[in-house]
Amino acid sequence: MLDDALATQLKAYLEKVQHPIELAASLDGGAKSQELESLLQEIAALSDKVAYARVDDDLRRPSFAIRRTGSDVQVRFAGLPMGHEFTSLVLALLQVGGHPPKLDDAVVEQIRGIQGEFEFETYFSLSCQNCPDTVQALNVMSVINPRIRHVSIDGALFQDEVEARQVMSVPTVLLNGETFAQGRMTVEEILAKIDTGASDRTAETIKGKAPFDVLVVGGGPAGAAAAIYAARKGIRTGVAAERFGGQVLDTMAIENFISVPHTEGPKLAAALEQHVREYDVDVMNLQRATGLVPAREPGGLVEVTLENGATLKSKTVILSTGARWRQMGVPGEDQYRNKGVAYCPHCDGPLFKGKRVAVIGGGNSGVEAAIDLAGIVAHVTLVEFDDKLRADEVLQRKLRSLSNVDIVLSGQTTEVLGDGQKVTGLSYKDRVGGDLHRVELEGVFVQIGLLPNTEWLKGTLELSPRGEIVIDDRGATSLPGVFAAGDATTVPYKQIVIAMGAGSTAALGAFDHLIRHSAPADATETSAA
Repeated sequence: MLDDALATQLKAYLEKVQHPIELAASLDGGAKSQELESLLQEIAALSDKVAYARVDDDLRRPSFAIRRTGSDVQVRFAGLPMGHEFTSLVLALLQVGGHPPKLDDAVVEQIRGIQGEFEFETYFSLSCQNCPDTVQALNVMSVINPRIRHVSIDGALFQDEVEARQVMSVPTVLLNGETFAQGRMTVEEILAKIDTGASDRTAETIKGKAPFDVLVVGGGPAGAAAAIYAARKGIRTGVAAERFGGQVLDTMAIENFISVPHTEGPKLAAALEQHVREYDVDVMNLQRATGLVPAREPGGLVEVTLENGATLKSKTVILSTGARWRQMGVPGEDQYRNKGVAYCPHCDGPLFKGKRVAVIGGGNSGVEAAIDLAGIVAHVTLVEFDDKLRADEVLQRKLRSLSNVDIVLSGQTTEVLGDGQKVTGLSYKDRVGGDLHRVELEGVFVQIGLLPNTEWLKGTLELSPRGEIVIDDRGATSLPGVFAAGDATTVPYKQIVIAMGAGSTAALGAFDHLIRHSAPADATETSAA
């Protein structure tokens, strides 16, 4: 299972194991059980602190637990954690073996202090780039607090279970048998849901913060670049982000980031956050902005209100709230979200193996999704509103070469159909002839572009007819001291590298505004002292 290079790398990691651990397997006579047993035996052979045993104590087979000898600390996987989940396996080995996790001391203490019994189950797919973050977050929490137990389940390997529990998107997390969350989650996000007092405590902490010189709202590529450029000027910089990394976290392959031939969204997002934290930046994650109050006088403070009720003040603000997947806005879409309606073909595609699906959208994203899904599902129907596909010609040629793909042009989706539990079909209207058509299928993947996250700014500053923040060549908005960057703005091309450049421009624009209109906050405080 492990090639020589991977085995050598894993052996080096296992040298960090401090406590003996056991790989306890539950197997049957199938091929996947044989593969798992081979993998676990190979891992055990790499370290004298790792032992393998077949115990057959779990009904899910193949599965295994990583157990710290002489304790109740353990992490469990159902399936083979390869692909994107191999990193989850390595981290679980190290953490169960006593290697400390990379978490702030305050977060570790918060996890230890959680009371109650928590049985988490996470369904993942090996092709899902968002799943490892959720799996790793719950794994590390279960290592720190044994009252929190976690098993990660490969949905593609346990199809009967997935069908019975109506799991149609990954990652899907169940807590004590009930749906807890769907989508990528960090340790902090999970804590916010199970530690009911966390939000109030955070709000009180934020309320006590001194005004910033530059406050960045948003933690995607534009926000990260803005924070770094501002911090390098030696001024007081803060970042309030609903989800650090933003839309990048939902991106699979990134092959046009200059000087980096290939990377993946979560990896790039982690690098962005690490780079920001190397500077003196106050990062406030999981903070959703809900209001903006302009400065009441020239050189005054701009206020940003957060969802938890706290308010942040700053001499300048950079808005980099990004964008989200655009919805179709038809009956049934919201009802069957994560019950057959999906937005990430890489994540959720494996759950529709052998089934019929539709892809809505004929741009690059839609055509790429149809091509990827065609290799997994029984049949793909691509529905495009326009009378022609808008994807690159090379992608169109590939799509048309696939025998299990139908292309519908001039098709207006009118309704997502279902039986109350899951998607059963799709209705669309022929925009030329006016006829209504129904397609029997089990999944609908929506790929129709992005919508800027600017609803909370309506009536406050100038927005374009599409809801984008109007900016000039320095990133300045219609409000003095307020700048913007990235996919939430009128910048014509929504690309990672462009967002980074725009964030840097906005930070330089904000700094120029500061030196022309006010002294930095630290300087004011020093002179007052």
